[in-house]
Amino acid sequence: MSEDNQDQNDQQQEETLFEFPCEFPIKAMGKTCPELEIAIIEIMNRHVPDLGEGAVRMRPSSKGTYTAITVVIQAQSKNQLDAIYMELTACEHIAYAI
Repeated sequence: MSEDNQDQNDQQQEETLFEFPCEFPIKAMGKTCPELEIAIIEIMNRHVPDLGEGAVRMRPSSKGTYTAITVVIQAQSKNQLDAIYMELTACEHIAYAI
């Protein structure tokens, strides 16, 4: 590995506490509606082409007004996670993404 590549890898590791690839849960919440689930799945499929079976879990609030959707992915990089969160938070159906 060249010195430049090593410096770049060191810099990326300093920017995040995660070691990639790693399993990473992404949670998004919004008002309960069919469009919420569709939007989250479409966004995730754009950034994670190989979502595993059982990767998506949905949990309604006690009154059913809101739904929390957790998607567990195999994250490849900080850039990938940043792109996912940018798109999730820009979606009109999603109130929060953590």
